[in-house]
Amino acid sequence: MATSLPYRPTIGITMGDPGGIGAEVIVKALADESLRGKARYIIYGLDEQLEYAADQAELRQYWTRRPHEDALPAEGEVVVADYDDLSLEGRLLRKPSAEQGRASMRFLDDGITDARANRIDALVTAPINKSAWHMAGFEWPGHTELLAARFKTRRVTMMFTGGPLKVALASVHEPLFELRNHFTIGLVFQPIDLMHQALQRWFGVERPKIGVAGLNPHAGEGGQFGDEEQRVIEPAVDMARNAGIAASGPHPADTLFWRAAQGEFDGVVAMYHDQALIPVKLLAFDRAVNLTLGLPIIRTSPDHGTAYDIAGKNLADAGSMKSAIRLAVDLAMKNHATPAERANPVSEPLEDVRE
Repeated sequence: MATSLPYRPTIGITMGDPGGIGAEVIVKALADESLRGKARYIIYGLDEQLEYAADQAELRQYWTRRPHEDALPAEGEVVVADYDDLSLEGRLLRKPSAEQGRASMRFLDDGITDARANRIDALVTAPINKSAWHMAGFEWPGHTELLAARFKTRRVTMMFTGGPLKVALASVHEPLFELRNHFTIGLVFQPIDLMHQALQRWFGVERPKIGVAGLNPHAGEGGQFGDEEQRVIEPAVDMARNAGIAASGPHPADTLFWRAAQGEFDGVVAMYHDQALIPVKLLAFDRAVNLTLGLPIIRTSPDHGTAYDIAGKNLADAGSMKSAIRLAVDLAMKNHATPAERANPVSEPLEDVRE
């Protein structure tokens, strides 16, 4: 009796800013043969940079190179879609530049095009530099906002997984003092709703328990330290409960993350960027992953920046990139699986694998 081979998704990986550590962490992450065997990969970037990173790390070259306009369909485990027309070698800077910003945008644009055309099953993005994008004339504050615009979706949320925590953000790249001007019930309800769906569909939690953080110290202490909890967060939590979501809060943030790490909650919704990222990075600095919720595609990324200060020195830790690739593979396979297969996984989720 013939048995079908396991599905192998195609994962697109954009190299990010050529002056950063993107090439290095990609090369190191995919050096793991077991990870390469789970999927096919298309790397959108510069072959010369990848070869240099492999030489420094004393890794053999395990990929094939093709011109970027002719890289699909993938043949073999790893194919580099090479943008050799950019010819950046000798002009790379370990700081933001317009040329590097334009290059990282080209890699990303082609990855998005292939994702929209279903030529890849998931997109993993290495770090870009926001200043480099601005110098190149692109006003997007980051990947998340650009992807939302490209896919014409208004309900997009940034979620981080790392160690025992899964945290979704109500606001993303928002100056803290400006948050009050945009702090609405809908802003808080959206990540609760999208996280609930993600925990059910992708992480196998039948009835997720979601803890919602307060904005102010002690979650406002009954209005003594601000009224945002009463005016905005409590109504958003009530809305979620009315929709059948097991949400609670607002909880004081200084204890909520500890409670979640102990297993009391399946996910946490934080009100702003650093409220979420400090506990995630404290507990899982080298393996945290950014997952964008609300897109019609799977998109993950490592939870770090371009790290210009160590770029080109073979000092970058690839743990977060490796986790981002593992999660993209895992979610792509779950998207392909039947409902019965999703309900009865044969192995632990890949994002929980420890280095």
